[in-house]
Amino acid sequence: MISVCLTTYNGARFIKEQLESILTQIDKEDEIIISDDSSTDTTVEIINTINDKRIKLFKNEKNIGYTNNFEKALGFAKGDIIFLSDQDDIWCQNKVKTFLNYFDIYDLLVSDAMVIDEQKNIINNSFFMLRKPKKTKIGNILKFGYLGCCMAFKKEILLKALPFPGNNTLCTHDNWLFLIGCCFFKYKILDDKLILYRRHTNNMSTGGIKNTTSLLFKIHYRLYLIINLICRAL
Repeated sequence: MISVCLTTYNGARFIKEQLESILTQIDKEDEIIISDDSSTDTTVEIINTINDKRIKLFKNEKNIGYTNNFEKALGFAKGDIIFLSDQDDIWCQNKVKTFLNYFDIYDLLVSDAMVIDEQKNIINNSFFMLRKPKKTKIGNILKFGYLGCCMAFKKEILLKALPFPGNNTLCTHDNWLFLIGCCFFKYKILDDKLILYRRHTNNMSTGGIKNTTSLLFKIHYRLYLIINLICRAL
């Protein structure tokens, strides 16, 4: 069984197109877990109009932030394989099939993506070429280079990763899940571009494209990750 964990916050513009790109790829026994972070637009209404039993919507009474919201969504997941999804991207038609080909060997997978704008014009043909991520454990402690919306993993990784470290500024959900996967499990980086990663004025994060942090923050961030990984290993 597959669980797609998706979080929303004022995502009315793109959520329908994203959900349609996912629903065509998953089976009738699979699920899409949506945790809405107290949207003030029509996001919830649009999700409800789709009327698909595979969609399970949970609504927060107040805004808790995107990392906490992902942790909440992941807590509801029942699947053996878990995909992460943003609210405003588009999954390529071969995404799920491509990922499933590797889970006999690997526990966590992350793919490349094409970067698009609000009108679906291609900004960059490869997020990897733009971000230049490292493939090693140490490399991703020094500089995290991957997108949560391009990840999928086995339930065992989630059980190891929960609960997330408490400081979301120093440890986001995708960073933590990737580090748990590469430090304690078998992982693979796929060069396949399996989503259209949309960048627009209302994105909840920079997606690793812009570097806006100070040297002091970088040192604090790396120490925080190392300490938490050591604690999780004990």
